[in-house]
Amino acid sequence: MASVRKLLTFIMAGGKGERLHPLTKDRAKPAVPFGGIYRIIDFTLSNCINSGIRKIHVLIQYKSFSLARHLRMGWSIFDSELGEYIDVVPAEQRMGDMWYQGTADALYQNIHAIEAEHPEHVLVLAGDHIYKMDYARMLQYHVEQNADVTVGMVEVEKARAQQLGVVSCLAEGRIAEFEEKPSVPKTIPHKPTHVHVSMGIYLFKKEVLETVVREDARRQSAHDFGKNVIPEMLKSYRVFGYDFIDENKREARYWRDIGTIDAYYESNMELVQVSPIFNLYDREWPIRTYHEQFPPVKTVFAQEEHGGRIGLALDSLLSPGCIISGGRVQRSILSRNVRINSYSSVHDSVLMEGVDVGRYAKVRSAIIDKDVKIPRGVEIGYNLTHDRKRFHVTDSGIVVVAKGTHIEESKVVVPASA
Repeated sequence: MASVRKLLTFIMAGGKGERLHPLTKDRAKPAVPFGGIYRIIDFTLSNCINSGIRKIHVLIQYKSFSLARHLRMGWSIFDSELGEYIDVVPAEQRMGDMWYQGTADALYQNIHAIEAEHPEHVLVLAGDHIYKMDYARMLQYHVEQNADVTVGMVEVEKARAQQLGVVSCLAEGRIAEFEEKPSVPKTIPHKPTHVHVSMGIYLFKKEVLETVVREDARRQSAHDFGKNVIPEMLKSYRVFGYDFIDENKREARYWRDIGTIDAYYESNMELVQVSPIFNLYDREWPIRTYHEQFPPVKTVFAQEEHGGRIGLALDSLLSPGCIISGGRVQRSILSRNVRINSYSSVHDSVLMEGVDVGRYAKVRSAIIDKDVKIPRGVEIGYNLTHDRKRFHVTDSGIVVVAKGTHIEESKVVVPASA
């Protein structure tokens, strides 16, 4: 049985996440809040913990302050005396005057950390996907196949493949082709509507990894595992695909690359379904995060007693510190310390920490980032033409209000009794 004790893990957490702008205007993509109380990186880290992995380097670069703070406050859980750690590793320009140029270059610039640990295998993970996976199972498969590198792959609909790396495997599991973001993806035999795509998970023999990243560093390339290193390895190395085994305990396998605003919004909205596809409540596969000290959720005002005001939340996720003070929340996710004031309504929306929704305000199909105060009577998501003049609006009509945005008060007349 392969042991994770001889496995060293790197989590790539330095990406800009440009397609998630403006949510990534002030933070790295893995630090973007998700599901009310989590950050995106919490899901990859929780997979590591649940898989028994105890030696983890998190590579950071772009606007990393909030990410580093979250990791320091919420993930300092290991005993260094036992050789356990989660180290936050900033880009240091060890190999020249360049920052990380790609995923392979990030490993090349940290090759000293690999040599210092003397692992047998090195696991490379993306810090910006939502899924549940036991990496120990993948390690066992990797060892059984005597693979030089094993690529985690998952089956998705063909329409989703154009922004991902498409993998074609032979019958024994060996990868025959690896194409990054193809315009015409190659489908799975006998499944013309589906393809296998890379999950951004790479498990290397230690010596092989050191060799290929050094070779890549000498070439003119994007220095990326998916674009350059793995396709080049197909010529002379044993490259295998590992079919994703989901620990989510649902009929359909769940893996989400939430690289766009629409994908991020849809993944959050899946959590408020009556029977969510992604199970946050499985005690056998817990998702960890940092918990600040906030009081319990509070709803106030009952309609019969306070002139029509009612504090109500339906089909929603409410985080600690929230106060529903005479407003209505439906099919929405509220992060910590959100306040919904009287006569207001929030529907099909994601509100991040510290958002304050004023009286008579209305929010629909929106993502409101941290520390935004929505003044009395303001409407967001009801007039997209007007919203486009003030905020970012996706092609599908999701309104995104950036962190700390100042919103002018509404000229809409509301009842004087308010």
